[in-house]
Amino acid sequence: MDNHDAPKRKRGRKPKPPAAATATATDNGNHDSAPSPKPKRGRKPKPPAAASPDNDHPSSPLAAAADTPEPGSSSGPRGRRKSRRGRHELPSDADAALRAPPSPTRRGAPKGAANMKVEVPAVEPLRWEQVAKVMPSMDAVVKVFCVHTEPNFSMPWQRKKQYSSSSSGFIIGGRRVLTNAHSVEHYTQVKLKKRGSDTKYLATVLAIGNECDIAMLTVDDDEFWKGVLPLEFGLLPALQDAVTVVGYPIGGDTISVTSGVVSRIEILSYVHGSTELLGLQIDAAINSGNSGGPAFNDQGKCVGIAFQSLKHEDAENIGYVIPTPVIKHFIQDYEKSGEYTGFPILGIEWQKMENPDLRKAMGMKSDQKGVRIRRIEPTAPESGCMQPSDIILSFDGIEIANDGTVPFRHGERIGFSYLVSQKYTGEKARVKVLRSSKIHEFNIKLSIHKKLIPAHIKGRPPSYYIVAGFVFMVVSVPYLRSEYGKDYEFDAPVKLLDKHLHAMAQSPDEQLVVVSQVLVADINIGYEEIVNTQVRAFNGKPVNNLKQLATMVEDCNKEFLKFDMDYDQVVVLETKTARAATQDILTTHCIPSAMSDDLKA
Repeated sequence: MDNHDAPKRKRGRKPKPPAAATATATDNGNHDSAPSPKPKRGRKPKPPAAASPDNDHPSSPLAAAADTPEPGSSSGPRGRRKSRRGRHELPSDADAALRAPPSPTRRGAPKGAANMKVEVPAVEPLRWEQVAKVMPSMDAVVKVFCVHTEPNFSMPWQRKKQYSSSSSGFIIGGRRVLTNAHSVEHYTQVKLKKRGSDTKYLATVLAIGNECDIAMLTVDDDEFWKGVLPLEFGLLPALQDAVTVVGYPIGGDTISVTSGVVSRIEILSYVHGSTELLGLQIDAAINSGNSGGPAFNDQGKCVGIAFQSLKHEDAENIGYVIPTPVIKHFIQDYEKSGEYTGFPILGIEWQKMENPDLRKAMGMKSDQKGVRIRRIEPTAPESGCMQPSDIILSFDGIEIANDGTVPFRHGERIGFSYLVSQKYTGEKARVKVLRSSKIHEFNIKLSIHKKLIPAHIKGRPPSYYIVAGFVFMVVSVPYLRSEYGKDYEFDAPVKLLDKHLHAMAQSPDEQLVVVSQVLVADINIGYEEIVNTQVRAFNGKPVNNLKQLATMVEDCNKEFLKFDMDYDQVVVLETKTARAATQDILTTHCIPSAMSDDLKA
């Protein structure tokens, strides 16, 4: 070629390196006189053939290995050479093994390569203890098997069909096991199985704390306690502390471990107990079956019990743990009295005092803080000394802020109900209040809360009374849940919900009595549609509880039985005819008795 004009610049890849730099390049022109082609846009030019990844099989493997640049040499890439297996460097002996000649069976291997020996150091196989870190405390985690027989509120004279469930628990000192209260609710039989064991041991329920959702079990068989160390409790963790939840959730039969961090510490609503106590929020997964399992800290100590999780379309991995202060309160309460007595609370409803005009009108000084009492439970001990519109300034010497919080830890505040829940039933507390611009101090004896509609029936069968086909029952939260489902707070009658949310019991034995249903018969024609309606009076006398109603009906010698119902309804039955029809209705519906056993006493 006479004229070696420079080629025009084209878009695309950059040209390959000059032929003189490649070991296998060939050309039919004069290489000395040919100028270098102009670079093209696109990829960088390929490296020389000796280092090209395309040259997989060099003509001499030994030479190729010898030509490999040493780490840090000028001919090789900068920096430390990395292993092809991952990010971590190989040890020096493994690095040498990579530079060793290939196997003679490889295609293109040189003669005599089969006689070459490469010294490869023996690698000791990894033991399981090196692969997985096993905490000895995990052996104290047990699987809880429970057979439940729930009460039948639609037919209170019998129970529902039994069903089985499994959950988690753990062993503590004193030959005891802790789990969740809802795990053994309405239990018929409870069995425990240790980790790695094939034997289920019968357990005895010692105490059930519905408010705190904790239950205590024990096993009489000595074999169960052999070779297991009880768990130790740790301190209340701080925010961002690591926690590990261990248990037997759904998805398998063996033990499961999930980890996360503490994301929140505050007063939580305990779903099972319908109360508010101290709780931990974590981001570890808590699924069905995890209930009752321990949450460990980094030192292998138990810092809580998994008990519930938040299921919401806008939330992910939000689980809740019962912290050690609540657990220790439950244990010490049982050890003091031999039974679970509960968490005391102040029987009041209070209002925040954040508005400056409200504080001024209540006679508060600029340096005074507190909350205003709205209502007081008539059955609470506080009703004897406190009054509505009193300002609670402090509890046991700890000042209460205008928003109802008290100092908790560094940088944290918590609701003052936490201070009350740390006390035990029957203990006294010093409360300072402001009344008419004057400060008063009271020593109040704390007790459990008496609700008009109780949150639990504590394992007892529901009470009922039947006359002329009318089934009278006591309203409770389990009753509402049975009648209207888990969304009973939206589906139940408004008047019952109003009683549930706002009504206060006027006496310790007061109950909300309703006509649950009417078993159809000739005597009650026209009354069939009366369902879940409160009974206010019988023959002009107010109805205070179900036992009183049953006694008044049984002792009635008047001609008619007159029931004053809610919504201004009236039910009138002839006394003689109603009593005669009652026995026929009981026989028709296979009901053994017209009243529950607790009403017969």
